This record gives sequence, C-alpha cells and structure tokens, in this order.
Amino acid sequence: MSLTYSSYLKVHELLNLQEARSDGPEHDEMLFIIIHQVYELWFKEMLHEMDFLCARLAANDDWRALHTLRRILTILKVAVGQIDVLETMTPVEFLTFRHRLDSASGFQSFQFREVEFALGYKRRGIFQYYEDDTFAYERLEKRYAAPTLWDVFLHYLAQNGYLLPDEVLNRDVTQPLEPNAAVQQTLLDVYRGNPAIARVCERLVDLDEGLQEWRYRHIKMVERTIGTKQGTGGSSGAGYLKGTLFKPFFPDLWAIRAEL
Repeated sequence: MSLTYSSYLKVHELLNLQEARSDGPEHDEMLFIIIHQVYELWFKEMLHEMDFLCARLAANDDWRALHTLRRILTILKVAVGQIDVLETMTPVEFLTFRHRLDSASGFQSFQFREVEFALGYKRRGIFQYYEDDTFAYERLEKRYAAPTLWDVFLHYLAQNGYLLPDEVLNRDVTQPLEPNAAVQQTLLDVYRGNPAIARVCERLVDLDEGLQEWRYRHIKMVERTIGTKQGTGGSSGAGYLKGTLFKPFFPDLWAIRAEL
C-alpha cells in the first residue's frame, strides 16, 4: 500500500486518542481533551527545537540559532493563543465533567517540567510526582542532569572570546540559575560591541518574556474557570500558579537593562 496523508500522519490513530470519561459524554470534554493534547505536542516540538538550538549555539552557528529561536517564539505565541479557545468554555460547562478528572492535573505535565528544566528552573522536589511513571521520571532525570540553554549560551560566549569565570562555565547544572555580576558585565560588553551576539541575547529575552506571558494567561484562565477553588490533582490551582509569576529564566539578561 502506498503512503498516504493519513498513513504518514497516523490520522486514524490520532483521531482515536480522545476518550471522554463523562457520561454522554459532556459536550465540552472533547474541547478540553484536544486542547491539552495539542499542548503536549507543542511542548514536544519546543523541546525538539531547544535541543537543536543548543546544538547550533555549541557549533557557533549564529544564523541557525536565531532562526530556531524565532521558531520557538512563534510556537509559544500559538500556545498562548490556544488559551483563547479554552476560555470559550464557561465555568458551568467545565463543571459538567471536572469531577471525572479525579487526580489528573496539568500540574503533572512532565513535558512542561522538561521545558522548565531545559531553561534552568530545576528543583528535585518535582520528582516525587512521577515516582509511578517510569517513562516521565527517566525523561526528567535526563533533563535534570543536562546543561541548560543558559549554560550552553555561556559556553557560546566563551567560544567567541569572552572571558567568564570558571565557576560559571563549570557550575553544577542541576542547581538553579543565579544572577552573576561577572556574567552581567560580559553581557554589557556584548551589547555595546557585538550586534550579532546581542541579537541572540534579545531573542532569549523574548523567550523569557513569552514564557512569563504564558504563565500569566494560564493563571487568568484558571481563575476565570474555577476561581480560587483547589485545582485537580491536589494542586492549589491559581494560587500555585501565581507563585511562578515574574521569575525570569535568564535573570542576568534582565539585570543589565538599567546599565545599557
């Protein structure tokens, strides 16, 4: 049998992945399932692109790195835009099937945790939520032990002749990123004298800002849908999400703004 559109994309299998749990089923559960499945696909693509971005930076390939960052940013805008679709579901419509979610929660998305880890927001405590999911646990372990995008970027700066302290270039990559005065001084030198690398810096700022926008829109969507109720899976809902706001992934790029 020759290759077709459906067989190449496995459309038949794809269309059978939406299994509602509510009686009927409730009309809006289909939207809820599809939106979140699509999010997982976008997270997969973002991770794929971030791995490629790290490879391009390591190869000192400025043009391809910028092109890949542009793609990631475009994907992120689409992901944020999907919240508009989800917000067409009213709180009453969500409540028709919410109880069927049992302990399932978006908080448990291991791919989003991988995105956080890849960007430097690592914390060991997250692993407790995946002890019964070997696949997710192993994926997170790999990301936890790998250099972050920021670590790769710092080595990219070093390749281009910028001197950075050894404790920065050879830090424990499992630890959270912390602002560093020496890195900030180097970034100031980049902005003042190297437009090509400064463009890469600005796209990283765009990425950081885009992820903060995603967090904000996600919080407002949760507040709009369930208010201050506890989230599914035992999370605190909007309360937990608010605690993640305004925490940049790349603090040094923000710290230098007042010095430029």
